[in-house]
Amino acid sequence: MTFAKLRHLLKTKYAEYSEIIRYLIIGILTTLVSLGTYYALVLTILNPDDAIQLQIANIISWIISVLFAYFTNRSFVFKVKDTHILSEFLKFVASRIFTLLVDMAIMFVFVSLLHLDDKIIKLITQVIVIVLNYILSKFLVFIKPKSQKPESQTPEKTTNSK
Repeated sequence: MTFAKLRHLLKTKYAEYSEIIRYLIIGILTTLVSLGTYYALVLTILNPDDAIQLQIANIISWIISVLFAYFTNRSFVFKVKDTHILSEFLKFVASRIFTLLVDMAIMFVFVSLLHLDDKIIKLITQVIVIVLNYILSKFLVFIKPKSQKPESQTPEKTTNSK
């Protein structure tokens, strides 16, 4: 395979999967925002040994990360323009609350009731939550108008080679 063919293949695959790649990048950044906020709070002004303060830190980090995720997903991942931002935001928050409840339910059943390893179950749960968040964001929250084509469907030059 020549360099030109490899470059063309990579460009084609990136165009095909660019939205998912951007979603994963934003997901990593959202996780860093969440963890950074949580640790900043418990290392400075909130005491993690106090159950209420621990939950306050957790809730604040969740709120900050959901706000970050909404605006970055809207502009960078799904590239939505000219929609009803308030209803879109409310759908986004509702979908994130739904996946939070899914996360909590899975953890309760598999860790609290079945006594499986919490770290392994949390990893599995995070994969489920990431997939659900993407599906809900793409098909429920950030719905592009029919006139706005996704970038992967833009016409490209085709070559007939045999």
